Amino acid sequence: MTKSTQTYPTDLNDTEFAQIAPLLPEAKPTGRPHKHCWREILNAIFYVTKNGCVWRALPSDFPAWQTVYYYFRTFRKNGFWEKLNTAIRKAVRVKSGKQPQASAMIIDSQSAKSAEGGEKIGFDGGKLVRGRKRTLITDTLGLVVLAKVAAANTAEVHAGKEALVDLKSHPDLIERLKKIFADGGYRGELVTWVKDELNADLEIVLRLGDQKGFQVLPVRWVIERTNAWVTRNRRLARDYARLAETVESFIYVLMIRLGLRRLARQ
Repeated sequence: MTKSTQTYPTDLNDTEFAQIAPLLPEAKPTGRPHKHCWREILNAIFYVTKNGCVWRALPSDFPAWQTVYYYFRTFRKNGFWEKLNTAIRKAVRVKSGKQPQASAMIIDSQSAKSAEGGEKIGFDGGKLVRGRKRTLITDTLGLVVLAKVAAANTAEVHAGKEALVDLKSHPDLIERLKKIFADGGYRGELVTWVKDELNADLEIVLRLGDQKGFQVLPVRWVIERTNAWVTRNRRLARDYARLAETVESFIYVLMIRLGLRRLARQ
């Protein structure tokens, strides 16, 4: 398919939009017709996510910021970003020669400084960060299966259990799950909980020897790369949201954009 000219690097080209268009809500048969197409709305949301500007600072060639924010907020409240991320992730996995749902996952958390007030704000004494703790569960390709945000002072094992409880509430995501990889912060009773509640093994991957600093660890390096993908998007390099659900939505948005780019590759 011929690719259109992109005004901004984050804009969808024709091939990418063709992948997501069938998944978007259809216009209501009655009522006022849409003034802007879905492609314009999505391009604006991808722009905010990548470049980190406030909604009111959207360039004038996008739809009005109130319109863009309305759809972002609506999709956050009805869970559509998470559903859309799941659909795109499945498509990327199938294209990579894998089953739609993962049999192995990885869990890890990342603390981010908060620039605003709002809910779930705390101080992480280990990393000396005041803000929120983002727990990600990914597949072995590094694609986010589920994102959960807690206060930064929440213990890693408790934040992880909260994310896993949420994962359990999505039976379709765990129908093939056999193993979850994690670091030493998830040791203890959570290993037994995962076995009993998710019917899977929680395998703890520890650092090698007494080496300090960053290490490339088996399997776990995948989610470290995902954390890097997240922080390369300026809206998520620091926490500017007042609601934890907003942060989760931005994580799903950036993964949707990344997945569409992969699907469009020849």
